[in-house]
This record gives sequence, structure tokens and C-alpha cells, in this order.
Amino acid sequence: MKPDPDAVLGYLAGLMVQTIAPQVQPQYLAGVIGMSGMLLGMAAQEWDRAADRLVKENRAIRGLFRQAERVGLDADLAQEVRALAGGQDDDLRISALESVNTGLRAALISLHAAVETRTDAASRALNDAIWAELSASTSRRAYTGSPF
Repeated sequence: MKPDPDAVLGYLAGLMVQTIAPQVQPQYLAGVIGMSGMLLGMAAQEWDRAADRLVKENRAIRGLFRQAERVGLDADLAQEVRALAGGQDDDLRISALESVNTGLRAALISLHAAVETRTDAASRALNDAIWAELSASTSRRAYTGSPF
């Protein structure tokens, strides 16, 4: 038997929220158990989607870096984004993808700061594309049942 982590976490979440928490006293402890169950449910969702989400985000950010080739950047930033634009996700472990994503996002912040106040067409287009990706990234990270 191979336990499926998202199924196990989902089952435990439901058990805690729907069965155990309503039976527990005092109310504070029931709340703690219910919150723990909700966190397990979020962990189950993230387990199932994390690699896909991170690969999509990394790919999208690299695409923004390729688009930055059309914008006049200072030499250091241009060199950094050019180097990062050519990368790929060979290691699909979540820890490796998260590490790469963190580095890409740090460089994206620098790139965004460099173009957000410029008025030339290429910079405006890149700024719009960055905002679109940030919005898409937020949507990809939302949890089922989340109002955001």
C-alpha cells in the first residue's frame, strides 16, 4: 500500500473539522482542533499542486526576463535577468523549486522597480506583463474555498 499524501491529509482534515472538533470541550480546544484540521486541508491542496504551480511561476518569470531584453536596463541587472531567463527546472523536488522561485522573485522585484516608472513603450508593456503575472500567481496560490 502506498498512502496518497493529499488523500491522507484531506481525510485527517475532514475528520478533525467535521467529527472531532464538534465533540470537544472546552470550546477553545475545539477551535484549536478545527483550525488544525483546516491547516491539514490546506496542506493537502498544496501537496497536490505545489510542483505544478512553482514550475508555471518559474516559467512565467523567466518569460518576463526574456521580455526585459527589449528594455534598456543597467548592465548588472541586464546580466542577472539574462542569466536567469535561460534557466529551467530540472530538479522537481518542492524544496528545489521553492529555492529557484525565491531567487527568480527577488530578481523580478529588482526588474519591476527598474521599469515601473518608465514611460517608453517596452517598459510599459513589461510593467503590465509583470502585474499580470503577479495577479495570476496570486490566483494560482489561492485555496479552494478562499474568498481571495
